[in-house]
Amino acid sequence: MTETVAVTGGNGRVGRSVIAHLTDEGHRTVNCSRGERDEERADAYLTTDLLDAGEVYGSLAKSDADAVVHLGMIPTPETTPGFRTYESNALSSYHVLEAAGELGIDTVALASSLSAMGGGYEPEPIAVDYLPVDEAHPLRPSTAYGIGKQTLEITADGFARRSADRPRTITSLRFPWIVDDDLARETFREADRTLAGLREAGAFHAQRNTLFSYVHLSDAVDLVRRTVEATFDGHERVWVSAPDTSADAPSRELAATVFPDADTRDALGEGDHTSLIDTAKAETLFDWTPEWSWRQPA
Repeated sequence: MTETVAVTGGNGRVGRSVIAHLTDEGHRTVNCSRGERDEERADAYLTTDLLDAGEVYGSLAKSDADAVVHLGMIPTPETTPGFRTYESNALSSYHVLEAAGELGIDTVALASSLSAMGGGYEPEPIAVDYLPVDEAHPLRPSTAYGIGKQTLEITADGFARRSADRPRTITSLRFPWIVDDDLARETFREADRTLAGLREAGAFHAQRNTLFSYVHLSDAVDLVRRTVEATFDGHERVWVSAPDTSADAPSRELAATVFPDADTRDALGEGDHTSLIDTAKAETLFDWTPEWSWRQPA
């Protein structure tokens, strides 16, 4: 039986790719976004203000969805006031979870972020207790964007504790920067990825605060599809990352140089470029293994 998946923010770069992948995998898709439609693959389009509880409820009801992928949040906080950034992450997620619960929609996937940890757009260096980081690592955000992502996850915890009127399966996906082929070529293959090169280019702070992480669009949308098809009961957070870092230096050297106070664990590997983010939980829950690396032949 074909499942219907409502995708909020389906007009965005990631949203368009999620809709295309879900459609190719046999799902019926509904794009719930603000403004005019900006993709051609969804089976239906519903104009939706995700900060309006009534519109969210109405669109999800009209969509007749079995699952929701909530991507319709401000992707970067540079151009919006803090309160707008926060409500985009936190309030829209509450509306989606509440409407899904009341409508009997079983599955919700939420776009969380590495910023929930206290990295990403933070002005201060990221605090890292151990590497590779996993879902047990403390969260210390201070910006509106990061706090909003942490709140999104806490909200999902609350819904998962309800005995009724809740989605059965909720996943918070802690995405790093998502690249496509063009972005990967420009950012990685055509640039100096040594630590000295990153410093000279003014990119060192941003790379350090994102743990030198990224994920390719193809791996990201594959994981989203797997969360839609999952059947566990409750709310789970999962880290998302490519299998390697975005830096030239081997991972243990990178950890020792950039994060000297962090405890380096065996999972980091020896002499390779293993990601500083542990994605083992995503592999266990969803049988997902990231495959795309910027180091592979173009």
